Amino acid sequence: MSGRRQYSAAPLARVRSRRRFAPVIAVLLLSGAQCPQNDPPPPVSVTENDQERIARLEREARALAKTDGCTSADQCRAAPVGERACGGPRDYMVYCTRTTDSAGLYRKLAELRQAEMDYNKKTGAMSTCEFRTPPELAIAGGSCKAR
Repeated sequence: MSGRRQYSAAPLARVRSRRRFAPVIAVLLLSGAQCPQNDPPPPVSVTENDQERIARLEREARALAKTDGCTSADQCRAAPVGERACGGPRDYMVYCTRTTDSAGLYRKLAELRQAEMDYNKKTGAMSTCEFRTPPELAIAGGSCKAR
């Protein structure tokens, strides 16, 4: 051989095959350029009803949470309250397991959490993203308290 490379016809056939699809690809790319952008919607103004509902749900949850009636701190619990925009509860609610309907309380807190998640999404709310841990619990005079 004199240093010249021999090329087979197979790669050339693949290139020709790809060229057949070039117009199809071009049409797809250009048609995609005309699609509307999926920009996030502008923040919606919050109705007073949204804020009133959240406040009402929290009042109802706090009314369900009884702190009195426990004899030791291991009977006390802290339940997560609400939902910050960055995720996680915005507060914790202390209650006594002996005198609180825990299932009813958690149903109400779930409703409150969903209302705050909807509110945060609707308004485009932002919050800090620190991790909030439940408070340490103590008993004082038969009542559960956060330390």
